[in-house]
Amino acid sequence: MPEHNQPAVADALNALLADSFALYLKTKNYHWHVQGPHFRELHLLFDEQAAQILATTDLIAERVRKNGAATLRSIGEIGRRQSIRDDDAAGVAADAMVRTLAADNKALLGQLREVKAAAEKAGDIATSGLVDAWADETEQRIWFLEATAGY
Repeated sequence: MPEHNQPAVADALNALLADSFALYLKTKNYHWHVQGPHFRELHLLFDEQAAQILATTDLIAERVRKNGAATLRSIGEIGRRQSIRDDDAAGVAADAMVRTLAADNKALLGQLREVKAAAEKAGDIATSGLVDAWADETEQRIWFLEATAGY
């Protein structure tokens, strides 16, 4: 276990957590509102990806606590910390949804790299190892979205 009070690791994890919640909710938003000829495929893909993102949130928060810090406490705090933008627009085209989620997952991958760098600098091998699995899941989501969009 890392030394308690690893503020750089905890801060990077909290930023990742905020973006994970933002991406989860955006993915669910698109799941609920997708329309068009690929409705079923995208509806299921978005739901699957949202569930995967949500599954990481508890693990991220627990790593914050194990690093001796407090984690996010509210939707307001998530909003203040997130870098992934919300999408409140009505009538977003399915292809735009796919492209947006691919870009947002790439942004999340950047956050994961920041957590990895902070964890390695602090000697936190447990966090570093978990980030590898989360990065692999994120890369798979990007791959599926880009393949769906026909990049």
